[in-house]
Amino acid sequence: MPRVHEIDSRCIDEPVLAVCRAVRDAGGRALLVGGGVRDRLMGVASKDYDLEVYGLPAELVEALLKRLGQLNTVGVSFTVYKVRLASQLEVDVSLPRRESKVAPGHRGFTVRGDPFMSFEEAAGRRDFTINAILYDPLESSLIDPFGGVADLERGVIRAVSYETFGEDSLRVLRAMQFAARFEFEIEPDTQRLCRAIDLSDLAAERIFGEFDKALLLARRPSLGLVAARDLLILDKLLPDLKALVGCPQDRKWHPEGDVFTHTLMALDNAAELTRGLPREKRLTVMLSVLLHDVAKPGTTKIEDGRVRSLGHDQAAQEPTLRVLDTLNVHTVNGYDVRAHVVALVAHHLKPMHFYHDRRRISDGAFRRLARVCDLELLYLVAKADALARGPASDAKAQEWFIERARRLGVEHRAPEPILMGRHLRSLGVEPGPRMGEVLKTVYEMQLDDQVTDLDEAIQAARRLIGSEDRS
Repeated sequence: MPRVHEIDSRCIDEPVLAVCRAVRDAGGRALLVGGGVRDRLMGVASKDYDLEVYGLPAELVEALLKRLGQLNTVGVSFTVYKVRLASQLEVDVSLPRRESKVAPGHRGFTVRGDPFMSFEEAAGRRDFTINAILYDPLESSLIDPFGGVADLERGVIRAVSYETFGEDSLRVLRAMQFAARFEFEIEPDTQRLCRAIDLSDLAAERIFGEFDKALLLARRPSLGLVAARDLLILDKLLPDLKALVGCPQDRKWHPEGDVFTHTLMALDNAAELTRGLPREKRLTVMLSVLLHDVAKPGTTKIEDGRVRSLGHDQAAQEPTLRVLDTLNVHTVNGYDVRAHVVALVAHHLKPMHFYHDRRRISDGAFRRLARVCDLELLYLVAKADALARGPASDAKAQEWFIERARRLGVEHRAPEPILMGRHLRSLGVEPGPRMGEVLKTVYEMQLDDQVTDLDEAIQAARRLIGSEDRS
């Protein structure tokens, strides 16, 4: 069971305490709320500060904050303020809010601040009990109207209000990612609520935000995928992943079970293998592993008593793109995650194929493969896959593959062309199709070690140009 820690108010940054004291001196009370309280109770260090101010009108709160730091009033219509305090510390400050459902979807609310709400009423609008705990840093006291601390101790995700839970459909996906991140169980009645909620109003960006957390912040992201299945998220949003459930595999190669079970195991392997990678590359690998067998349901056949999924790697582009569209995956930090995922899924069997044919596989084959995907990331995807086949799993093929790629210096990219257009212009070849063909041919020779320096490249180009002129 998770252990609940006491919050040490001495660990609260002094500028935050200064806000709390200023609110108290004005006759109000400032309480820490939300995920920052939850994380601290779980023993997770946090610089996440959400303060909720009780007993003071919005005008007075705004005036106080202007004295204490640099105020951003972008959310002022919702009585939400962002304030930059000393040491560039950013704090979200809000008044308790009354929300009225006026239309379908997560935007269909009217909101007004009410600083005189009770603590219980204010906390009652939150999603789960573990997020509905308030903490007074000046008194070092918790306010827990819905038993959130007990649920933290038991490792349970429970809705605060069964009546209003369904007003924001994103809560279903939040339950999924909390189950993954915290390795908590979703309480049965909350599961039933989640399964009954329509998810069609959710924007792709919001869907991605929750899957992103489940994939990158969880030690065992498989728990998120299991929750997504159990809460019918896959049925409603990602049918290509739902199709993995029950899709058979040949027991000789996959004693672990169906494709869904294999994918769960591969995801957890990938989470371990990718720790320390930059966020965009880690996300690329995690999505690639999630989708590496997405075409198996459409390619699986039983022939002579054997289960076969021939060509599932090459058939994966269409279902992969459907899932990436649902999640709105494109570029992250300037890195084309979408294109890399498509390439890695299509080629995830190449390390194994290269190994089995290793006596004949040339250095040129590695260099050509490096033109279409990052071989280091391909190795991680293939290794996560290979180790997800039960107790007899091994990654001998994948280790051989990456060792040879590194020896050739192509683990991240193919060699840069030696011969450039400027070299051909000096030989009298003008830009156009002819130049492109010569550059392409000489580069292919370079990939096969037939050209190793600029002199050899120019000589090869001269021979090509001469043969073209004679013809």
